[in-house]
Amino acid sequence: MDSLEPLDAMFVEAEDEDKNTSMAIASIAVFEGPAPSHKEVLALIAGRLPLVPRYRQKLHTMPFRLRRPVWIDDPDFDLAYHVRRTALPEPGGDQQLADLMARVMSHRLDRDHPLWEYWVVEGLGRDRWALISKVHHCMVDGISGADLYRVLLEPSPGPVTPAAEGEQEEQEQPPSVVSLVGGAAADMMLLAARLAGTLDSALAHPRQAARQVTSAARAVGRFWPSLSPAARSSLSGKIGQQRRYTWARASLEDVKTIKREFGGTVNDVVLAAISGGFRALLLERGEQPEPHQVPSLVPVSIRAQGDEGSFGNQVSATVADLPVHIADPVERLAAVRAELDSLKASNEAMIGQTLAALGRYSPYPLASWLVRLVFSLPQRDVVTVTTNVPGPRQQFSWMGRRLEEIIPYVPIASRVRIGISIFSYGGNLAFGITGDYAANPDLDVLARGIEHGVSELLLAAESRAAEPRTAETRPAGTRTAGTRTAGTRIPETRAAGSHPAKSRAAEPRTAKPHAAKSRKVAAAAGDKDRS
Repeated sequence: MDSLEPLDAMFVEAEDEDKNTSMAIASIAVFEGPAPSHKEVLALIAGRLPLVPRYRQKLHTMPFRLRRPVWIDDPDFDLAYHVRRTALPEPGGDQQLADLMARVMSHRLDRDHPLWEYWVVEGLGRDRWALISKVHHCMVDGISGADLYRVLLEPSPGPVTPAAEGEQEEQEQPPSVVSLVGGAAADMMLLAARLAGTLDSALAHPRQAARQVTSAARAVGRFWPSLSPAARSSLSGKIGQQRRYTWARASLEDVKTIKREFGGTVNDVVLAAISGGFRALLLERGEQPEPHQVPSLVPVSIRAQGDEGSFGNQVSATVADLPVHIADPVERLAAVRAELDSLKASNEAMIGQTLAALGRYSPYPLASWLVRLVFSLPQRDVVTVTTNVPGPRQQFSWMGRRLEEIIPYVPIASRVRIGISIFSYGGNLAFGITGDYAANPDLDVLARGIEHGVSELLLAAESRAAEPRTAETRPAGTRTAGTRTAGTRIPETRAAGSHPAKSRAAEPRTAKPHAAKSRKVAAAAGDKDRS
């Protein structure tokens, strides 16, 4: 009977506090060829279940929250409940798949069962099918969630891996109230011992303790300005239960070309393109982009290399200002680089680790109350969340069907109306975009704006690379010939997730005129702000 870690428990508390929040993460895996039969899918997953014991366990919450929730074996586990099957309406394109994903993710996972679902989706165009994987965030983070694919899938090309053999472990009996209360008492004694041990360590190594306190103080000092309210916009405000979903695509090689020419990291380029997408969305809604208008929560993995397969969340987070007020794409990239370099230097991500550590030294009833209090307050300092998860580098298949792409999903909560998750696989980047249904009828404008953001940076990089070598010393951020600003019209709105043609990546196209419609949405939001 394992207890949730403090950070994992936070996702449960956040969901309990807000009826409009579902803390499930997900992804869409698209495969070539005809879908396997339901019998084949059930047989293969049943064979893999011994490798993922958590999939047979459900969450048990203690009365009065005396201790963190615990995992218990589900005595009524039914695989058929968790593996579902559906089909898309014609024409079975990206838009229909995106609409299905939005409906699936609008509903919470049922805590009376293990917290996961798989949806086999038939009817995709071009003779394809998809698998939607939905898992509660208290079970996995983005890294460990992506690694679950390695349990189900086999390397491609290669032989089909047979179902895992092995006997199912004997299930534990559901815990009694007496044992749960006894466990809560044991946790309190362990907490006292842990506090005493920490104090002894600090007294024995005062210099090391002082350095840790100083580093934490510096991180808090850097983080504190991030807590100031963001400039008001339609990007932030109350959310409902229903979701919209779409995605953008980009070539990983194109992003690396931009990185090589202007410096920085893949994540810098990705966030610069996302900044351009938000800028395009604000302009389309008739709103003038301003500084400190789109502060983004950026999760940072603290998972040790080789520990991808373990469950639970091992993440910290920082808050980065997306420079949506900068029109020039190269200058926007330079601003993103400067912002992220500053955050790295300040160790701001250490705050998340410190808070997680405090959870280990706090009585759970108090920690639970504090988390629920935070999520009940109308925060205005974070407008979106942008998470980047590196996917597997090797190609995969399932039952002989090649995996074509993986499109991620990130939940939204509180007043965060839009969240973006980035996932790399097979030389491509997929930007999964989650939006509140009522507040974002124009979510596709953001998707096309992100694709356009990559295209204009690629054009600038190629133009710069073609100049004489003496010009290569020009500082990153200097405007070059051929660079367009994000104020130009974004590419024509297309169905969710449609492929941008690489040969036409730099061609500007006109967007559908939804500005009036978007302004009505913004006006209806009143004094609300926008994952």
